[in-house]
Amino acid sequence: MIKSFTAGLLGGLLLAGFAHADVFISVDAKGSYVLSNVHRPGRHYERVIREAEVAQVSLDQQPQMIAARPYAELVSAAATANQLPAALLHAVIQAESSYNSGATSPKGAGVDAVDADTARELGVKDVYDPKANIQGGAKYLKRLMTLFDNDIALAVAAYNAGPQAVISRGGVIPPFAETQRYVPSVLRQYRRLQGLAVDAPL
Repeated sequence: MIKSFTAGLLGGLLLAGFAHADVFISVDAKGSYVLSNVHRPGRHYERVIREAEVAQVSLDQQPQMIAARPYAELVSAAATANQLPAALLHAVIQAESSYNSGATSPKGAGVDAVDADTARELGVKDVYDPKANIQGGAKYLKRLMTLFDNDIALAVAAYNAGPQAVISRGGVIPPFAETQRYVPSVLRQYRRLQGLAVDAPL
């Protein structure tokens, strides 16, 4: 009976926060089901989900999540060409423009909000062309990843505040209010698209 109950519980367990642990089930004296991610000594539990199985569910969902994002093919191609995770490029685009190719700000324009000077340096002739902008943004992000030894947080901070703002402070995220909001937002979205826990190491 417990095993037949397992399938119906899977979706609820994932939503309940057991996505990164084994899940055990038992029946108490009143006949109610008791769920736990901890196997307590002296109690009889049956393991119904193993950590690896739940992780696989998340990994299976991750490609679909990315494929459903706007400009998915353009982002995938730019990420591959620059050896970047597509999820990271999507997270930056989400933070910069929410995929609005006509977005403008004092710092930049287009999907990846590449600034005019950087665009010229990267050979981006039209920042409002999504393909060119995404390719330019990916090249710039890869350059920052290389500069900061693949430290995603610092590369993302530099994308927002400029690399000199990070370097001049000894390699820490600058204390600018915008950057302090921007970096966690990008990292949160990146982890979500990667199917990672909110506090998973990068």
